[in-house]
Order: sequence, then C-alpha cells, then structure tokens
Amino acid sequence: MPDQKQPDQKQEESFRVIDRRPFTAEGELRHEVVEQEEREAQREAVRPLNPPAAAADQAAIPPPPPVDAPKRSPAFENLVRMLGSNAAMVLGAYADPRTGQPMIDPDAARELIDMLDALHEKTHGNLAPEEDNLLLDLLGKLKMTYLEVNQAVAAQAQAAAQPKAKTRP
Repeated sequence: MPDQKQPDQKQEESFRVIDRRPFTAEGELRHEVVEQEEREAQREAVRPLNPPAAAADQAAIPPPPPVDAPKRSPAFENLVRMLGSNAAMVLGAYADPRTGQPMIDPDAARELIDMLDALHEKTHGNLAPEEDNLLLDLLGKLKMTYLEVNQAVAAQAQAAAQPKAKTRP
C-alpha cells in the first residue's frame, strides 16, 4: 500500500513575530527603520515616473526631477524626527529615569501629534517626496500608538473602577 498522509494530520505550522515599531525602548529610531527609509528613498529616486510601455523603453534613463522640485533638508527631517521622538517618549517609549516606569502623557502626545499634523498641512507641496513620506509615515505610526495607549489607559481606569463599585453597599 502506498505511503499516504492522513487528511486529519496537520503539518506543523510556525510563525514569526516581527517588531515593526519604529522606536526602541529608549525612544530612538530603530536601525531597521532608518535603513528601510533609505532604501525606499533610493527606490523612489531610481523609479521612473511613468512605467515604460515597451521592453525597449525599460533601458531608458528616467528623466531628472524638475528644476523647481523641493530639495531634501536634513534640518527639516531632524525637526520631524525630534517631534516624533518626543511624542513617542510621552507615549511610553522612554522610562522615567527616577521611577523606571514608562512616561505616559496622552495630552502631551496629542499636542505633539497635532504639531506634526499642522507642519504637514502648512508645508504641503513644499516638501521633497522623501520628507513628505517621512512625515506621513511617522504621523500614521504615532496616531496608531496614541490610540493603543488611550485604549489601554481607558481599560486600566475601567478595571480600577470596577472593584471599587463592588465594595460599596
């Protein structure tokens, strides 16, 4: 009789957990995030604006960016990263040196996120594509983290209020 696998036998499944948070516990940007941003920026710089229509066009060199296109500013990128690091800090990415506990201040985080939103709105159309992507990615990650922290704080407050309600007559 040929060797057949039983249909009810499952192959051992495995999974891998990947930490995709942009900041380390110390609040610094992860090395992988910086490398990925650089790779994406290089791909964006190399990729032509219009996809080639024929295989012969694939060898064509993409046109240079317009002369009036905004150029990258390291100072602007540092400003965005600084505001992002501060927001991450008050969202629990840093531990308070005195207590060793994460510092969580949702109001301060909301203020910093609002500053980044205003910066994005006011600089619309004046940013290099890499700067715009950096700002949008950071805003998205910070907003998601903000929501997660607020949900955790609300759940903790609700859990703390429940035992008090039960002890009252």
